[in-house]
Parts: sequence; structure tokens; C-alpha cells
Amino acid sequence: MNWLEKIKQVWRAKEIRKSLVFVLLMLVVFRLGAHIPIPGIDVGNLRDFFNQNELLGLLNLFSGGGLENVSIMMLGLGPYITASIIFQLLVMIVPKLEEMQKEGEQGRAKINKYTRIATVPLAILQGYGFINLFQRQSGQAGMQLIGEISPLQWVTALIAVTAGTIFLMWIGELISEKKIGNGISLLIFAGIIAGLPTTLQRMFIVFDQSQFYNLLLLIAIGLITVFGVVLITEGQRNIPVSYARRVQGNKLSGGMNTHLPLRVNQGGVIPIIFAISVMLFPPMVANFLTRASSPWLATFAANVVNWFNNMMVYGIVYFVLVVAFTYFYSAVVFHPDQIAENLQKQGGFIPGIRPGNSTAEYLQKVVNRINLTGSLFLGVIAVLPLVVQQATGLDAMIIGGTSLLIIVSVVIEVLKQIESQLSVHEYDSY
Repeated sequence: MNWLEKIKQVWRAKEIRKSLVFVLLMLVVFRLGAHIPIPGIDVGNLRDFFNQNELLGLLNLFSGGGLENVSIMMLGLGPYITASIIFQLLVMIVPKLEEMQKEGEQGRAKINKYTRIATVPLAILQGYGFINLFQRQSGQAGMQLIGEISPLQWVTALIAVTAGTIFLMWIGELISEKKIGNGISLLIFAGIIAGLPTTLQRMFIVFDQSQFYNLLLLIAIGLITVFGVVLITEGQRNIPVSYARRVQGNKLSGGMNTHLPLRVNQGGVIPIIFAISVMLFPPMVANFLTRASSPWLATFAANVVNWFNNMMVYGIVYFVLVVAFTYFYSAVVFHPDQIAENLQKQGGFIPGIRPGNSTAEYLQKVVNRINLTGSLFLGVIAVLPLVVQQATGLDAMIIGGTSLLIIVSVVIEVLKQIESQLSVHEYDSY
């Protein structure tokens, strides 16, 4: 079936068409909100400031330009993602939360409720941190980012950015309910796509003939990255599973051979998003402490800021965090003990492996090997824009590895979910 016929089929399915229109409208609302600024900000100077700071530039990319515009959605989904990380860690540590998660859908709903509640104070804290950071940078290098802010303006600004984050979180959940893709991923995807024209325009304005070969190299790296992302995203290890024959009444059942698919990149873009959220805190806290009364604390804070401004240190920390979060996310979503137990209850087994603990150990061993490939790939993809930018002198943030990984992964996920809904729709029509 060609693409044109597939599009016609999608449009003829009323439920899918309504879901697509709803998702597009929500993305339009997000883009409009990202351009509603907080009063009293010099946006022009902020753009220059973001161009000089790699970490803030990457965060601005994920917020769809909301941080650069200091809009009511300047924090994006950062506080919600941070709260999710905290509760995923607590589930592994606190027995009560672990039992709650095992309750199924009802338990996960309670944890999600706690995550939403924790998002509010985190949004207030991050909003205060960013605005205070911009104030501290005022006057440095001839920039006047933010002037003096009255207590009422502080309260108004913090309420506005917190409400923006909660509103985005709500939009993300509404999008996810339509089963056209993950809401959070789609919002980040929309932010990256929205920033693409501006970045390309800026790249071509400052382009000169001496950078022609660098531009060709950048395009070639982008195409190779897309190929690698598709290969790793779609790659999986199939574990053979056999089911023994069983007698049920007068009939024989079972005796079939199938497989258990284990994806190479189980976390998708989540480990990268987690890593960015964690990397935000050290330089932000250090910026507060640079004016501490204690000399050694102020010196240490200044060193932390300088470390994160160093491209090599920044790249190494970023790479290590992405690899670590890949293993962490795999440990959260993949439970070999439960899989081994379910296989044993259903009469299934992996050929050559004893059921029970031996099966769980085997699955964990295989997953660890797969995670090594997936985590190293994600780590390389994450730091690729930094390497390319240093090598070519061109802005590779938008068409670099992280952005391409998010774009390609989201597109693949959306197409798969639409295909799945089309199949259900065809069955219902019969």
C-alpha cells in the first residue's frame, strides 16, 4: 500500500482523524504559550546569552524556545521529568512505594498523582533559579538581561511559570490518552521542529564559502546519524521461547515455539532527557554559591561553573550520565524475575535454560549486554553535536545527534501507533 492510500485510510477513520486533529491543536496551543513572555525581559540579549551557554542552549531547545523567550512555559516539562526521576528512584528504595507499584494500574495511578504534586515545588524552585541566574548575569559582558524585580513581580513570575509547567503536563497527558504517541515526547519534538527554521536561517546568514566542506560534512553526519538511529531504534534481540505440550481434557495444547523480543534501545530518548535534567542542577546551585560568604565555598562554586563551561568536562559528564540512565531506565521497566515467573506459569521455557531463577539470570545477562550497545550509542549521539560543532564551527545543536534521535524516534513511535489503530479499526469494520 502506497503512502497516499495510507493517508487516505487514516483520514477516513473517524476516531484516528479526530485524535490527530486534537493532537495538532494541542501542539499549536503549546507553541502559542511558548511565545507569551514574562514582562521586563530583554529577549535580544538573552539569545546571545543562550548561544554562549551549551547546557542552557540544549534546555532551551527542549522547551521549544520557551526558556530563551522567558515565556510562561520557560521550564517546559523539566520539573515533571525531574519529579519522575525522583519517584522512580524512590520506588526502588522505599518498600511501600514498591508494593504500590506492584498493585497494577491503581498503584501506578497513585505514584503518578504524587509525581504531579511534587512537580509544583520543583517548578517553583527551577523558576526561581533561572530568573535569579539571569539577574546575576545582568551587567556581565555588557549584557542587561533582567533588571530589578519587585516582590510582587517575583510572585507573579513564579506563579506564571509554575502554571505553564502544570498546563504542559496536562496537555502531555491528554495527548498520550489519544494513543497517537507519547505526549511528553511529542511536545519536545514540536519544540525542536519549531526551532529548526530559525537555526537554519542563522546558519546560512553567517555561512561563507570556506565552510562549504564543513557543511557537507555536517549533512553527511546527519544522514549517517538518522540511519544509525533507525537501526538501533528498530533493533532487537529475539530470545527463543518454547511451550511444552499439555493435556487439557481430551485435547493437547501448547507445543509452540515463539520468541521474546528485547529492544536494543529500551529507553528511547528518556535517558538523554533524564541526563539533561540532572545536569541542570550543579551549575545552577553553583551560580547561587559564587557569592557565598565562605571563601572556600565561593571558590568551589566558581570552579563548578567553570567545569561545566568547559566543553570536554561537559561532554564527559553528559556521556557518563546518559550511559548510567540507560541502565537505570532498563532496571525500572524490565523485570527478569517477573518474566521468568510468568513463563514458568504458562509452561514456557528458554531452550537450554532451566525455568525459574536460571531463566531470570540469563535474561538479566542478555539485557546487560544489549544495554552496553544501546547506552554507548545513546552516549555518542548525545555528545555528537558538541564534537561536530567544535570540529566545523557550525551550529549542530538542531541537526545534531540528540535532536535527530528525538525526531526519528517520535516519528517511528507515532507511525507505529497509527498503524496499530488502523488495524483495530479494520477489525472493527469487519
